[in-house]
Amino acid sequence: MMSSVNQSLPSAEELPCSDETPVDNVGRRTSRSEDQNLLPNLLLLLLTHLWKERQECSFGAEMAIYHTTGPSHLVPVVPDGFLSLGVERKKGGKSRRSYVMWEEQDIPPMFVLEMVSHQPGDEYTRKLETYSRLGVLYYVIYNPEFWQRDCPTDTFHERHQPFEVYKLEGDTYRLQIGEPYWMPEVGLGIGRYQGQVGGIPQEILTWYDTQGHRYLSAAEQERQRAERLEAYLRSQGIDPNDLPQ
Repeated sequence: MMSSVNQSLPSAEELPCSDETPVDNVGRRTSRSEDQNLLPNLLLLLLTHLWKERQECSFGAEMAIYHTTGPSHLVPVVPDGFLSLGVERKKGGKSRRSYVMWEEQDIPPMFVLEMVSHQPGDEYTRKLETYSRLGVLYYVIYNPEFWQRDCPTDTFHERHQPFEVYKLEGDTYRLQIGEPYWMPEVGLGIGRYQGQVGGIPQEILTWYDTQGHRYLSAAEQERQRAERLEAYLRSQGIDPNDLPQ
């Protein structure tokens, strides 16, 4: 049952959607790189394929999270990507405009991704504190270009690695070791690999299984099946390029 406090809070329809969210001092919007738009959506597409039968999860990319742990419930935090478990895949059968925690039984995301942009942000400071208050279990910071940047206000390290996974222990985030990193509470591993996007080689974030094997996309799986079929036909003395139409 919704509490009287929640009854006084605005609904998702009354709040600015993610595209309309103004600049704020926690989820500050800066100029975004191509990868900040691309990589979280690649994670989303792969997860949609992997968990096509699951209905109790929601992955958001560049979606505002409204919460009541900050100075105002009208000021959201906007991660590059996040995954919540135990919530409807489609809220009331419709796509979410934003993730409004008081309409999600106050279930915080289990996993949050922040990618460091071309300009210094709050990934290692204010956002880390915000996600700790929310109760986000895993906080991943991907910083492939600026990881050697000095962070004089950072309470954890002055220098960082390009890929870091933090786990919430009590009310404090602890840097984890290992990549890909397996998250048992999520049922997924997260890490990097060298792939191609549009024929251009680049580093990509992706999901891994418990054995540390990278999950393949639907297109990669189809290509593997075609290659196995072609190899089998050739082993039988059949030219796969000369099959009857």
